[in-house]
Amino acid sequence: MTAVRRYPVLAALCIAALFMVVPFLIVAVNAVKSPAEYAQSGPLSMPDGLYLDGLKDFWERVDYGQKLLNSLLISGAVAIFAAALSVLNAYAIGIGRVKGRTWVLAFFVLANMLPQEALVYPIYYLSKEVGLYDTRLSVIIVFTVIQAAFGTYLLSSVLGQFPREIIEAARIDGASKWQVLWRIVVPVSRPTLGVLLVFFFIWTWNEFLLPLVMLISNDNQTVSVALGVLQGQRLMDATMTNAAALLGVLPAIVFFLVFQRTLTRGIAVGAVK
Repeated sequence: MTAVRRYPVLAALCIAALFMVVPFLIVAVNAVKSPAEYAQSGPLSMPDGLYLDGLKDFWERVDYGQKLLNSLLISGAVAIFAAALSVLNAYAIGIGRVKGRTWVLAFFVLANMLPQEALVYPIYYLSKEVGLYDTRLSVIIVFTVIQAAFGTYLLSSVLGQFPREIIEAARIDGASKWQVLWRIVVPVSRPTLGVLLVFFFIWTWNEFLLPLVMLISNDNQTVSVALGVLQGQRLMDATMTNAAALLGVLPAIVFFLVFQRTLTRGIAVGAVK
């Protein structure tokens, strides 16, 4: 790319980064302000000191430790199960070359495009019928299926380009289908699977509507549901709202930073392919 084209692109990226970073900085600054300081100076002023009572009050009021554990459990389980299900589906569609694979993939794409509002009542009714309503398992099952639909579509296109010579050589050496999957396909696809795991975790962490409907008990609610419920009850002032937002987004940012190298490596491998 020439310098004439490079600088406008760089400027556009910097502006886009500002749009994403500035709101987070405003939330972080206001989370450590006292209510009086916020009322006197507004949301854009710098704090005179660290006022941590808003963070402490929110933590105790919603039992944040339990909400954090629920979100970690649900998001982690969905990421693992959805990635595993995606691999199995994609192995059959991409390498197994099942009949009608194009229509099967179109079905997965269509299922992934359905708005969650259209799924609320069917999922609510089915979970009531099978006795899973207001359990974390119900949310794990629902989002495992939803995320696996996207993962199957993505992995099928990747495995569809998998070198057939490697698979044929393994089969000539006596490898079964399961051995080909776990000893050849999965290790080679590890960068793409890493990207899917990170995306599935963060997407599930940020989900709000279905967990709000499915998890009505205080002990089962996630962080995002706790934020929405308390704001609806008008029990928080502006600084506590910012403190809650900061506590809600921090775990997802930490998870992203920890697995940033995995994400970058996976995207780079996909670009090379």
